[in-house]
Amino acid sequence: MKAKWNGTDLIIGILLLGVVAATLLPFVYMIAVSLSKDVYVLKGEVSLWPKGFNLKMYRLVLNDPRITTSYLNTILYVALGTTVSLLITSAGAFAISKKEMPLHKTFTLLIVFTMFFSGGMIPTFLVVKSYGLIDTIWAMVLPTAISTWNLIVMRTFFSAMPKEIEESGKLDGLNDIGIFFRLVLPLSTAVLATIGLFYAVGIWNNFTSALLYLRDQDRFPLQVVLRNIVLQGQITSSDVSSVGGDNLVVDDSLKFATIVVSTLPILLVYPFLQKYFVKGAMIGSVKG
Repeated sequence: MKAKWNGTDLIIGILLLGVVAATLLPFVYMIAVSLSKDVYVLKGEVSLWPKGFNLKMYRLVLNDPRITTSYLNTILYVALGTTVSLLITSAGAFAISKKEMPLHKTFTLLIVFTMFFSGGMIPTFLVVKSYGLIDTIWAMVLPTAISTWNLIVMRTFFSAMPKEIEESGKLDGLNDIGIFFRLVLPLSTAVLATIGLFYAVGIWNNFTSALLYLRDQDRFPLQVVLRNIVLQGQITSSDVSSVGGDNLVVDDSLKFATIVVSTLPILLVYPFLQKYFVKGAMIGSVKG
């Protein structure tokens, strides 16, 4: 049976195609410039397809020791941070999903309160410093371990689970912790994958925490190194432009190659989690 398109569907389709084009074209342009020879970039002949295909910029980026070190740091932060965040968020969400828990409503209101009011940057920095987390791996993990929005979504998901599941676990002699780890979590793959993707992308793109809490450059994540490369490129460009300007375009190619290298891994992960993405988000948003 063929789907029938009306005028509204056509307008929505055109708008969505426009959004896709506006999102995709800059990324395609960056890839094209980073894969093109310098002479074609200098002449401004590169549009959406590389000219004079070469991988020189990617060799420069991947041979930079700062990129390798920061790449490993970012992977460590994402793996550790996502695991810790999922564990804490799911445990907290499961607890407040139990209406029989003492002060259930009070805890929920206090958690929701933080969605509208927060301590701010300086109090948060002082708390992190008081716990001795400055310039440690945990400074990249613990301060952003819980997102209130994600906690509420998971709480809603757990609240919709049939009570019979817990009752069967109790009949088999499980306590609340056993029910959570042996029954609830295995049945929550969709929401765990969805929330895990949210956390992973957030940690991957997080450079604010590194700027605030990290001092040792060997602990910098990829995003901070990328930012430094971009800033250094701007300074070099302003110096060189007075002489000739040739290196200005080369610097742009280097920046684009760095951006592509830093963005590609998280883009490759998304298709594997996409099938859980819509299902998990929709299930967790059915009830308020």
